[in-house]
Amino acid sequence: MNNFTIYLATLLCLLASKVVGQETFETRAKNIAAKIETITKEEKSALKEEVEAVNNQLEKGSITLEQAENKKKVLAEARAINIEARVGKEQENLKNLVQEKVDGKISESDTIKKSNQLILKWEKGDKKHIAKNEKRTTSQFVFAAGLNNLVTDGKIEDSDFRFLGSHFYELGLTYNSRLAQNSNFLHAKYGLSLMYNNLRPTDNQNFVINGEQTNLETNPIHLKDSRFRNVYLVAPVHLEFDFSGSETKGNKRYFKTHQNVRLGIGGYAGFHLKSKQVLKFDDSNLEATEKSKGDFNTSTFIYGLSSYIGYKETSLYVKYDLNSLFKNNTINQNNISVGIRFDLN
Repeated sequence: MNNFTIYLATLLCLLASKVVGQETFETRAKNIAAKIETITKEEKSALKEEVEAVNNQLEKGSITLEQAENKKKVLAEARAINIEARVGKEQENLKNLVQEKVDGKISESDTIKKSNQLILKWEKGDKKHIAKNEKRTTSQFVFAAGLNNLVTDGKIEDSDFRFLGSHFYELGLTYNSRLAQNSNFLHAKYGLSLMYNNLRPTDNQNFVINGEQTNLETNPIHLKDSRFRNVYLVAPVHLEFDFSGSETKGNKRYFKTHQNVRLGIGGYAGFHLKSKQVLKFDDSNLEATEKSKGDFNTSTFIYGLSSYIGYKETSLYVKYDLNSLFKNNTINQNNISVGIRFDLN
C-alpha cells in the first residue's frame, strides 16, 4: 500500500468517524495528526534559526550572497528530508491504525461507551466542551490530491504531459480564525504545507538540462515511464467564507465551522525543496530505472493563487503558480492543479 492510498483510506475513515462507535479511532487519528503538526513546527523553527545564522554571516561579510543562498537551499533540503523521515513514521502509525480498524481490533463497546460519556458531558454543560466551542481559532489537518499539469504560454491544450498520469498531493496544517466577534461568516485560514507536483511527459520524452535551460526531448530508448517531481514548502493564506452559522443553547451562542458550504480564496508562497526525475527503460536490450536529483533550473521561490469550494470537510480545490516552473526557459510554463481537498478538525 503506497503513501497516497494510506492517506486516502485514513482520511475517509476520519470523515466517517462522526458515526457513534468511531470516537476512539478518531481520537487516535487526531493524536497522530497532532504529532505531525509538532514535527512540522519543530523543523520550521530549526530552519528559521539556521537561516538567521547564515544571514548573520552574510552581514559580517564572511560569505558572499551566492554562498548564502546556496547554504539556505542546502539547509531547506535537509529540513525537508527530516520532515519526510519523521512524518513517514507517523504515516506508518496511520496505516497500522486503519488496519486495526479493518481487522476489528478496536473495541466497539469501548467506543460506544466513550460516545455516551461525551453526550452526558454535553448535557451537564461540560466546561471544557464549552470552552472549545467558544474558541475563535481552531486547527485543521489538510490533505489534497488530484490532477496536475503545465500551462504553456497561457494554454493547456495539446499539453506535453499526461492529463490522468500527472498528479499532485498536498499535506499540511492550518489555523482557522474567526475574524468578527459576533459573526461566523468570515475567517482567516493560514498554515504550512508540503506540496508534491508530478508531471508525466508524453511521446517518450523526458527533461534534459541544456546549460541554464531545461527542455523536453525525445529519448532514443523506449521509455516505459517518465516522471518529474517537484517538492515545495509553502505557506498558504485564504480568506474563508463559512455558511455554517451559529446556534444558541441556554444563554450561550456557539459558532459552528465546517458544517455547511465553505468558500476559500487566497494564495500561497514558499520555496523549492528538491526535484527528481525517474525514467524507466523497457525495450529488447534494456530494462532499467534511472533516478536523477537536482534543481533542474527550477525557480527557487514559488507563489500562486488558490481557491476551494465545498461542503463540510470536503472541497473542490484549484491552485495555479504565478511563477514559471523553470527560471531561465524562453517559454513560460506555469503549474496548475485541480483536485479534492480535505480539512479535518
